[in-house]
Amino acid sequence: MSSRTLDHRPNQPAQNWLKGHYFLRFAVSAAWVALAFTVAGSVPPLAAAMLVAYPAWDAVANFVDARHNGGFGRNRSQLLNFVVSVATALAVGAALGRGMHAVLAVFGVWAALAGLLQLTTAIRRWTSSAAQWPMILSGAQSALAGVFFIKMANAAEPVGIATIAPYAAFGAFYFLVSAISLAVRDARRKAGRAAA
Repeated sequence: MSSRTLDHRPNQPAQNWLKGHYFLRFAVSAAWVALAFTVAGSVPPLAAAMLVAYPAWDAVANFVDARHNGGFGRNRSQLLNFVVSVATALAVGAALGRGMHAVLAVFGVWAALAGLLQLTTAIRRWTSSAAQWPMILSGAQSALAGVFFIKMANAAEPVGIATIAPYAAFGAFYFLVSAISLAVRDARRKAGRAAA
């Protein structure tokens, strides 16, 4: 993508908001991962709450993102992602009573669907927002992780919240890369204006 294309992209306040949104999503996901790898495994009620909260947070993030970018009417993939994530939070809550393999199966279906919807959103934003390539990679990787989760859910190996944590860690990484890419782009734009 050329610098000319980037320089003519509209709505810089929306771009600035998106950068902050990506940093927030990174921070929340990173905190979730840290808890999952440390205390959550030994505190079942905390792990259960976190497993429900993760897709619920994704639903909230999609709602807020769509609202700042024209609403669900202009962001159908985020509307679907919101609905899928709400349904997943409820399904995880129901699956907790059947064990972690059932929870992992729900997460697998969600990761696959949410990944494809995130991929769709990023492709749609390619011409109107910068730093979407990490979101494309994240969406594709999420879809693949979903298939892997479903396979693991049908296997005999023990699973737990730490099984899901690497997936969340990769998501956090991609949000951080997108946020940093937007920050670097803004810094270069400001430097260019100062030099002009």
